[in-house]
Amino acid sequence: MTAAVIDIGKTHARVVLLDDDGAALATRSVENRVIDAAPYPHCDADALWGFILGAVREYAARGPLEAVVPVVHGACAALVDDAGLVLPVMDYEWTGLEAVADAYAALRPPFGETFSPPQMCGMNLGRQLFWQAREQAQAVARARWLLTGPQYWAWRLSGVAAAEVTSLSCHSDLWAPLAGGPSTLMQAQGWARLLPPLRPAWETLGPPRAEVIAATKLSPQTRIVCGAHDSNAALLPHLVGRAPPFAVVSSGTWIVAMHVGGDTARLDPAADMQAGVDVLSRPTPTAKFMGGREYAAIAEGDAAPTPDAACAVVAAGVLALPCFAAQGGPYAGRAGRIAGDLPQAPGARAALASLYAALMTDQALDRLGAAGDVLVDGPFAANPTFMAALAALRPADRIRPAGAAAAGPVAGAFLLAHWGASGASAPDAPPAQPLAADMTGYRARWRAAL
Repeated sequence: MTAAVIDIGKTHARVVLLDDDGAALATRSVENRVIDAAPYPHCDADALWGFILGAVREYAARGPLEAVVPVVHGACAALVDDAGLVLPVMDYEWTGLEAVADAYAALRPPFGETFSPPQMCGMNLGRQLFWQAREQAQAVARARWLLTGPQYWAWRLSGVAAAEVTSLSCHSDLWAPLAGGPSTLMQAQGWARLLPPLRPAWETLGPPRAEVIAATKLSPQTRIVCGAHDSNAALLPHLVGRAPPFAVVSSGTWIVAMHVGGDTARLDPAADMQAGVDVLSRPTPTAKFMGGREYAAIAEGDAAPTPDAACAVVAAGVLALPCFAAQGGPYAGRAGRIAGDLPQAPGARAALASLYAALMTDQALDRLGAAGDVLVDGPFAANPTFMAALAALRPADRIRPAGAAAAGPVAGAFLLAHWGASGASAPDAPPAQPLAADMTGYRARWRAAL
């Protein structure tokens, strides 16, 4: 039997059909559009719902679907009553939230309680709730549940409300990982009343609602699975059959470095480091930056990078200095710039962007104290220039593409759909070969210029 994965990232959403081995049989994608309208910029939930139903209907027509599993980006939550949304799902990049920044900062729990660093705009989910409670108090009072992203879509599919730790703990200020419960902020503000029962990410919430069955022709035996935060879903395949310590770099709009078995004492909130919580409720030291968006800003649509172009950029000493995205990372709020003149080589801008992403990833791994296997998941694993540059920066480590049949969050969602089933973990891919350039000297000049 097959499974469908609903994978909603910050910029794109997709529904992927998987076979019994986790291989992708079909993928449907759409832009995750933001509606810039009152009461604040928000997710186009109706459009996404129509897209999800259409894709699931198409897949169900091929044969029975055993399970549907949602995975969604962080800092995303819905306030709902029994009928649906009481407020739109806020876009976490809404700058209007800066108006309550000082008032909210005075209420935030200490870092040692939540392992959640201060973030801009609505990246701390608690700030979204704080604004909504102040400015839309009547709507918030009507809410029955606070549902983080994956569980919102699972609720729309199944009618069962659930809370889950990977999304609740994602730089939200709402969860205390060591205590395993709502943070003092959550309790003091009265928001804990909105949390549904805590359920594991792999748990079946129920069958599809009757109206979902009517719209999609899903079987009543199809299981709607609770789901997880996307980066934690990407981490999950590597937790199977691999002993810590090791690191996973999950890439996309964000590059998220996770040190499994790492030391939370190394975390520096000023460098946008945190401890996310994996699906088994274990804190995982993490560092992130908006690598995909910064890559696009530097590359400016340039052709695919090549190692030769990267070597020419290194030889010319051209540096991309942070940062090129408004959100998150250790250099948030600093204006990015390019120092030096790019060589006139095809793909030079894209090569510079790849080198920048590798330097930032290397720095994140250093801050985490990561060593040994470093497994790269997502789009950057398919960028040979990035992989070669990272391998040259970390010659003592083994930099490998993740190598899953359906990579990233989708691979983790497959495991959630088949939780407890026996099976061998995927063999490791060969390590990336280092870029033939003086990356040690290039890194030294880059760090000195920061």
